Amino acid sequence: MDEKSKVLIVGATGYIGQYLARASLSAGHRTYVLCRPDKLRREQMAKVQKLLQLKAGGAFLLEGSFDDFESLVSAVRQVDVVISAINGPDMANLQIKLVQAIKEAGNIKKFYPSEFGTDPSLMGHALAPGNVTFVEKMKVRKAIEEARIPFTYISANCFGGVFIGSLCQLGKLFPSKDSVLLYGDGNVKAIFLDENDVGTYTIKTIDDPHTLNKTVYFRPKENILSQRELVQEWEKLIGKELEKTSISEQDFLNSISAEKDYFEQIGRGHFYHFFYEGCLTNFEIGNGAEEAALLYPDVNYTRVKILCVTCRFI
Repeated sequence: MDEKSKVLIVGATGYIGQYLARASLSAGHRTYVLCRPDKLRREQMAKVQKLLQLKAGGAFLLEGSFDDFESLVSAVRQVDVVISAINGPDMANLQIKLVQAIKEAGNIKKFYPSEFGTDPSLMGHALAPGNVTFVEKMKVRKAIEEARIPFTYISANCFGGVFIGSLCQLGKLFPSKDSVLLYGDGNVKAIFLDENDVGTYTIKTIDDPHTLNKTVYFRPKENILSQRELVQEWEKLIGKELEKTSISEQDFLNSISAEKDYFEQIGRGHFYHFFYEGCLTNFEIGNGAEEAALLYPDVNYTRVKILCVTCRFI
């Protein structure tokens, strides 16, 4: 059996990065985590604790800084695969620096940019200012492909901990036991993934030649539901029907332009494409892409019913 690839996770203390790192360790990959000591402050002890937990779990900490190009190149040269889970307003510029380091190192057999949500190549029509997310991700893709770096792009759709826990309600963390707001008729299909499964599926693609230079979509069949169907699962669990109101497409669009907070506008724009337009499910997967649940039927992914149980704070 061939030796498993050595993996570097950049952004392993972030929301999805921690799941990727744990999945890599669980799958038996020699797993490295980029540690940026120049960015760690006393007020960021939570990040330090996450790094130490990953180290205790078997990960190797590699020091590197985006302000020190040679340190990035040195870190990259110690692995076979780089997975970026960088987030934040400067994610494109930081990842382009990482692409440059990968090109300089010359040894990486696959790079995963920080995407993991909606496929940005399908979102050229996205509403402003939410379109900035997809524009920035496409800048990174352009840099990857111009540098001729082997890649895999991951489209994991809606993270269960964010969307299921709120019944897809903007600004909510926990599901209501009384009422819910539906987007339109609530019947547009979306796709929900447990974050652990995002990690598992992503890591399975690492040494799979079928995923080289392709987009891999995560579309587990039983987790393709509408918002209304998600609410019904929650109602069955709590034994109570929620009071339902609805916001029309036009009223929701008006709410985006009326919103004063820039980041709230971005979030609302994304919700419009998910729950009115159906951008996660309104297309067929083409020849240049793969579907993870078909590639890896052995993965016993967490069903929405179970994810609802984990959100049951009653």
